[in-house]
Amino acid sequence: MSCVSSFILPDWEAPAGVRALSTTRGGGVSASPWQSFNLGDHVGDDPRAVAANRALLRRELPAEPVWLDQVHGVRCVDAATAKPGEQADAAFTRQRGVVCAVLTADCLPLLLCDQRATVVGVAHAGWRGLAAGVIEATVAAMEEPGERLMAWLGPAIGPQAFEVGGEVREIFLAADSGAAEAFAAAADGKWLCDIYRLARRRLQALGIRRVAGAVPGDTAAHNFCTVNDAQRWFSYRRDGVTGRMASLIWLE
Repeated sequence: MSCVSSFILPDWEAPAGVRALSTTRGGGVSASPWQSFNLGDHVGDDPRAVAANRALLRRELPAEPVWLDQVHGVRCVDAATAKPGEQADAAFTRQRGVVCAVLTADCLPLLLCDQRATVVGVAHAGWRGLAAGVIEATVAAMEEPGERLMAWLGPAIGPQAFEVGGEVREIFLAADSGAAEAFAAAADGKWLCDIYRLARRRLQALGIRRVAGAVPGDTAAHNFCTVNDAQRWFSYRRDGVTGRMASLIWLE
């Protein structure tokens, strides 16, 4: 992972022709509690500040991102034909210069591309989307076998901060008994959930072996934890009222 100004450049082996970045909360104009590079237009921030932040981001991109109305679902749209604000939680494109994007503030942003640089995709993967199959839906829309794809897992709530109820654990175990490895018992019948590990299990089941970004148990997973670092990341669970970061991918 390398940082350029307010942005993270994913550290992965994407082929030439694939470009991607993920934003931090720094470098924008929004006032507290959205300080400062908030890109979400649905969180109560001054619309003028959001527009200014999006204009700053636009300088790094070939086109305006295709912003989605995210609902923690599994719908994946073709960003080349999607309408602005279309309800979906994932996007893909085969058209060069079209920017796929998702907004997050604890949920997992997941980038995908194929090894030939012919298709890219992005998914907003909170636990609800993961359980419902947003990764599977995105891969299906990209129409490439798993062995030709690679993924990058971006900043999200970390495994030491993501406490869930037993019902969440049971939902994942009902589909994959091996998902038990992603849960550690906490107090009062709660569980600590490793969303990175859950995502990797889903990717591996699809035949996607080249997965970069946060690795369960390593320092990247800790450094990427949106809850742990209030200066670098927005976190809905930590703050309630807060901004949103963007993860974006496109073909040159």
